Amino acid sequence: MDQSSSDDEVLASAKDADFIFADVIKEISAYLIENMPNLKLIHSEGVGFNKINIEAARKANIYVCNNKGVNAAAVAEQSILLMLALLRRIIEGDYKVRTGYQIQAKEDMILQGITELADCHIGLIGFGAIAKETAKRLICFGSKVSYYSRTPASDETESQYHVSYMEMDKLVKECDIISLHVPVTSETKNMVNEEFLKNMKITALLINTARGELIDQDALKEAIITGEIAGAGLDTLWPEPVKLGNPLLSLPENVKQKLIFSPHIGGTTEGAFRKMHQGVWANITRVLNGETPINIVNGL
Repeated sequence: MDQSSSDDEVLASAKDADFIFADVIKEISAYLIENMPNLKLIHSEGVGFNKINIEAARKANIYVCNNKGVNAAAVAEQSILLMLALLRRIIEGDYKVRTGYQIQAKEDMILQGITELADCHIGLIGFGAIAKETAKRLICFGSKVSYYSRTPASDETESQYHVSYMEMDKLVKECDIISLHVPVTSETKNMVNEEFLKNMKITALLINTARGELIDQDALKEAIITGEIAGAGLDTLWPEPVKLGNPLLSLPENVKQKLIFSPHIGGTTEGAFRKMHQGVWANITRVLNGETPINIVNGL
């Protein structure tokens, strides 16, 4: 079904379906779940499942599963892409070359200074599969990498990924690039707020390839305008589909280049989709065979 299809439209076409294969931004409501009598499994195409009413599914004894970790490598690439694009001012540079100001742009960037990723202290908030893949790739760049997680990793894991644990407040204050890798929960929603941004270095960059809800977008807009941080690279906004009224789309001309967007494509590579679909069909087969699926997220 199309993303804009209402629950009643879905029920009119697929009321008797046994399985729902859900895009991560498509809401699966309690009403929909309660009116599909044959439903056995709701499977997120990707990792996110915050748009699925997992409590309604649990009460109906319906599995909710995700594809945990399946697109981790792809999203890690996107995180590093956004870091490099900001450090090298790639959007601004492209525009200047196309409009006949190549040498002026080069001189300006040299005078202001171009920072290598190797010279950055990068802070990862969250240390799940995507953060680990990001850390692994940053080894090649020679970056110093720290992380915060509610549960610190083992010494062996820290050694494997060349990372060190830091408390959240210290990480926010000291790191040159802060990259978000946590799910949306009541605790993490709008975690990047006015106070968080004021505690960042004025030269620091913010990267979000997780979920748009993690950031107070009005606060980020103000921080970029006032120069409280140097810039941000975002693969996700809130809500999606993104509307033109989103505050981050109306930055003044003189600071627009400090914010780089990508259209939530971090985990949508051909390789990631192949793994995702294999994971979904494997779980459907398990349920059809009377087996318990893997990556259950609603406690069944």
